[in-house]
Amino acid sequence: MSLAFIFPGQGSQAVGMGGELAQAFASARAVFEEVDEALKQKLSVLMRDGPIEDLTLTENAQPALMAVSMAVMRVLEADFGIGVERAAFVAGHSLGEYSALAAAGAISLADTARLLKLRGQAMQRATPVGVGAMASLIGPKSDVALAEKAAEAGSAVGVCVVANDNNTGNVVISGDKAAVDLAIETAKTLGARAILLNVSAPFHCPLMQPAADEMAEALAGATIIAPRAPLVANVTARPTHDPDEIRRLLVEQVTGRVRWRESMEWLVGEGGVTRFAEAGAGKVLSGMAKRIAPDAEAAALNTPADIEAFAKAFA
Repeated sequence: MSLAFIFPGQGSQAVGMGGELAQAFASARAVFEEVDEALKQKLSVLMRDGPIEDLTLTENAQPALMAVSMAVMRVLEADFGIGVERAAFVAGHSLGEYSALAAAGAISLADTARLLKLRGQAMQRATPVGVGAMASLIGPKSDVALAEKAAEAGSAVGVCVVANDNNTGNVVISGDKAAVDLAIETAKTLGARAILLNVSAPFHCPLMQPAADEMAEALAGATIIAPRAPLVANVTARPTHDPDEIRRLLVEQVTGRVRWRESMEWLVGEGGVTRFAEAGAGKVLSGMAKRIAPDAEAAALNTPADIEAFAKAFA
């Protein structure tokens, strides 16, 4: 049975995440301590105690979510003998791509934490609050073709693109506020429902170019080696293990589309994956996996009980 580890993105954060893992496993506590040290910040305390408003800040949420994902992976390897090389592939949603690379040993944990802190800060700096917006187009008619039509209509008054192709029934658009508002109205006429997202910036669109420039500089100086399992990248929905290509794709990802549906379809079709394990906070990606690939198994690994059950089934 071919396995892929998948890693969640922003939006899955919650106060208390990782707490049970830290209580149960010294290997998880070590991850949180290493991230705190790398950032010179008591991020683990914020994760444990909140407040949620501070945890949700992009510069905190991104390294925090990565830390929980890495805690799960460290526990699997240190306590249950299941290393990332047991997987055929890894993939992560937006910031989760960094978690995937850290889990696969391509980037050190400390460097990943620092890169994600910078990434969050750079994304926030890229556009003033209120200038941009993101909206989720939902419902059975909300596929990427409909979203592209809506975004094209919005582009008449500003930047508007498809940011996240999550799965049929959940596609996200991003851009200038006025353009997104127009795209929402167009999407409704095409039969979709639309919800403005509570985000601090318009991610994965050309307005993020200043952040991409910052990340290009930071990544140029980062050590990246070949991952222990190939990464299926967001912007190509195809596997890679080449460090130079990974570096380039991480920069493109800041402004580019997260092709999650295509990534999952490739993993199941060309990649032969039959089991997905979502390592980290929440259950968003495992839920998507069940919609995109109903014949594949999908499980969220959040708690010690989740991990123990997965390890037992995997043995």
